[in-house]
Amino acid sequence: MKLKVTQIKSMIDYPVDQKRTIKALGLGRPNYSKIVNDTPQIRGMINKVSHMVKVEEVKD
Repeated sequence: MKLKVTQIKSMIDYPVDQKRTIKALGLGRPNYSKIVNDTPQIRGMINKVSHMVKVEEVKD
């Protein structure tokens, strides 16, 4: 299974660790999307910045 992660908020005024997490997910600007594999590590990253991203499940 894959996940489509879309950034919905700007990274301005958020802690550095959350900015790095957004960058690690392949995002960087609002309304950018990236399709990533559904792994526990990615789920943890999404959980950390859940207030800044929208997640949709994508079938292979």
